[in-house]
Amino acid sequence: MAFPYEINAVDKNINKELLDHFKGQKTGFVQVGPKKWFLPEKYKKHAANFYNFEVKKDDLWIVTYPRSGTTLNQELLWLLNNNLDYETAANVPLAERFPFFEFNVIADDKFLKEVLEMNNYSAEAQEEVKKRDTPGYEIGKNMKSPRHFKTHLPLSLLPPNLIDTCKVVYIARNPFDVSISFYHHNKKIRAHDFHGSFQKYWEFFEKNLVLCTPYWEHIREGWQNRNHSNLLFIFYEDLIRDKPGTIRKMCSFLNKEISDDDLNKLIEHINYDNFQKTVPIMKPKILGLVNRDIKEPTERGKIGGKEEFKTNNELRKRAEDWVKTNSSDVGIEFPMTL
Repeated sequence: MAFPYEINAVDKNINKELLDHFKGQKTGFVQVGPKKWFLPEKYKKHAANFYNFEVKKDDLWIVTYPRSGTTLNQELLWLLNNNLDYETAANVPLAERFPFFEFNVIADDKFLKEVLEMNNYSAEAQEEVKKRDTPGYEIGKNMKSPRHFKTHLPLSLLPPNLIDTCKVVYIARNPFDVSISFYHHNKKIRAHDFHGSFQKYWEFFEKNLVLCTPYWEHIREGWQNRNHSNLLFIFYEDLIRDKPGTIRKMCSFLNKEISDDDLNKLIEHINYDNFQKTVPIMKPKILGLVNRDIKEPTERGKIGGKEEFKTNNELRKRAEDWVKTNSSDVGIEFPMTL
């Protein structure tokens, strides 16, 4: 099937400004279709294969805008769908059990070459770069059922028969926390390597010039399908505030049962401190993938109360107005306030 959308390079002047701030991206960005989905230029040569990927009835997908509690929910959903197999979860990295479908388009080819050079083309570095440069549509061909996939692509760029064929969990997180989390992530991860203030980052986010924006259209596509029998729409905030209730919703959606004891054990497992210590996600030891001098925020995963908005009243008011207007347009209300 032909890919149905035009893919156009971002305006040259805008692209130059973006590359000045996102120094990990060496080539540039594209906008896809009438909604102008914002993605790395590398996406262009893989778009049709992502769109035409053959999904299976017993696949399980998690679809999120970035920084929406995706990793936590991957672990949660994988365990629920695999009879709480903690042994495998402890020994097989989450990135292998539940691969990131379009991960290969995130890192620019020139950046990957730099990483290889920093590691003197060691065997470990070559293996890691190969993993990062292998598209999910290739990985999926060799996966055993039931397969699990994570994606940040919007539903409209995924296989058109996705939710009619298999189960999809869409996780939505409020844009205040998403933007701050993505800002810190983009500073930490050298494939992005953002240089600039949060206010500048917010300007890009608001103008749909951050990966996978427009944010509101991403949310809209999930929200519009919330009543489809194969799609479960969950607010990240509800999971954090009511883990038992949200996990039971997931169980019902997956046609799984869970005892009170198993539920309590699972909640303890996904406790943030435990999760970080016991779940192998993807922690390669090679150089050049992260900015080691950039510290992670101390309140990761929390709801609201972020310093970036507390200390800038003008930005806070601007963000609140933007959220109010767009949430009303989409017809959605996030269960939180700043």
